[in-house]
Amino acid sequence: MDLGLKNRVALISGAAGGIGLATARLLAEEGVKLVLTDIDRGKLEDAVKALGGDPLLIAADMTRQDEVNNLVRQAEERFGQVDIVVHTTGVTGAKGDPLEMKDEDYQEAWDTDFFTAVRVARATLPAMRKRGWGRLVCITSENAVQPYWEEAVYNVAKAALAAFIKNLSYKEAAHGVLCNTVSPAFIETNMTDGMMKQRAEEKGVSFEEAIESFLEEERPGIVQKRRGKPEEVAAAIALLVSERASFINGSNLRVDGGSVQSVQN
Repeated sequence: MDLGLKNRVALISGAAGGIGLATARLLAEEGVKLVLTDIDRGKLEDAVKALGGDPLLIAADMTRQDEVNNLVRQAEERFGQVDIVVHTTGVTGAKGDPLEMKDEDYQEAWDTDFFTAVRVARATLPAMRKRGWGRLVCITSENAVQPYWEEAVYNVAKAALAAFIKNLSYKEAAHGVLCNTVSPAFIETNMTDGMMKQRAEEKGVSFEEAIESFLEEERPGIVQKRRGKPEEVAAAIALLVSERASFINGSNLRVDGGSVQSVQN
């Protein structure tokens, strides 16, 4: 299916791995010109070697507005404009009793999981409005609507991100700019690898056994009994940024294997 994306320009954050890299790979196949960013230039360069084409690679700290502005400026100098933003930057943050989390624990998640999206929207949406076409997709999480007790700092930041993108969607669509979120759950990424390695150590079991017990005890809604794949999330993102999704706005698309066990988003 032609997604109508050839020669569009996409800025993808968190592109050195996981969902960001899988999305870059899929959009490259659709003829999209890529601007890829992550905080570590070396990891970014290593990750995109197999992509082909000539993506623009820029290391940037998305928690700094000046670096985000510079990133967008370089993208516009190279390609003339940015049509699509896929924002995957995020951290799991500290875990434990919500009342024992320090202010800086909440602040870290707030700055990275929420405020980076505000910054990249500030830097890109005004120009999209003027051109009358644009797409913004941010990665939230099942935690935004199904919070887990020990993950309060992450829950709060992701819930705020979901609300922010919904807020943007009300007016931006009048200018041809569509804003949506994608909510993955338990995807094969470095983030969940780290979670499962820690679980394996704590329980004295293998990595695979840690995944199996986590699915059984913590994510019973995922009846497929496996982690999702980054490319499965990338497929949903590619749809949302395409011409095929021209009437999808302010939505949250779950790619969670059924982990969220409620009707409402």
